[in-house]
Amino acid sequence: MYRILFICHGNICRSPMAEFVMKYLVHQKGRDNEFEIASCATSREEIGNDMHYGSKTKLLQVGIPYKPRKARQLTAADYDNYDLLIAMDDENLRYIRNICGEDTAGKVHLLLEWGPGVIRSIADPWYTGNFDDTYDDILCGCTGLLDALPPS
Repeated sequence: MYRILFICHGNICRSPMAEFVMKYLVHQKGRDNEFEIASCATSREEIGNDMHYGSKTKLLQVGIPYKPRKARQLTAADYDNYDLLIAMDDENLRYIRNICGEDTAGKVHLLLEWGPGVIRSIADPWYTGNFDDTYDDILCGCTGLLDALPPS
């Protein structure tokens, strides 16, 4: 089983969007029993809050189901509990290392490492207001990641 944790700053925009996009893609491929997928934040700012309405709206527009959830912060134990810790940007990477320590097992990555072209951060729609571009980047990264993981 692949255990994947998507991580962003507040766990209300990018990481829950990635969580539900990945769950949808996995389901479309009939691989639900091969994955455990979740998301969390590097900060404490939004703990307990549900996903941002912009992320919900975008997921509804593209037909991807989601469920109410509560933002939570990354813990050091998550490093041991997940196979992949997938960050949305370089700042997330720094905070993941602050919380979890050095990535000795090579579990920590940027999502767009699985996208075509240059590896880069995914812009935070909290600041940009552009949930369309964020979704496109997340879909690209999640599709590439799923394609890279052989059936278990």
